[in-house]
Amino acid sequence: MALQKAASGGAVSSDFLKQLKGYGLTTAEILYRRPDHRWLLQSYVWQDYDLFPNFPALKDFLAFWQAKLEGPLFSVTVAHSKLIKPAELKAVDGVFRLH
Repeated sequence: MALQKAASGGAVSSDFLKQLKGYGLTTAEILYRRPDHRWLLQSYVWQDYDLFPNFPALKDFLAFWQAKLEGPLFSVTVAHSKLIKPAELKAVDGVFRLH
């Protein structure tokens, strides 16, 4: 409730609220064939917050690509990382102080 009030006041970004809901940063490298030279591949990088493992935002973008753009898809490579995760703790053998 407090986060929603803060978000309406502009203190918390919508991207941060997505991360709290489980979204992670998704990057997709899309290789596609040029419409004018089908033998030539070109690369496009897409990045947005999306949900693992179904990737609804990426699927929507790829459906838009296939429906509206002329360059046919060749391959899509996806990387995903949750940015908000539990802290990593490490055991310490000793503490050294230097004055």
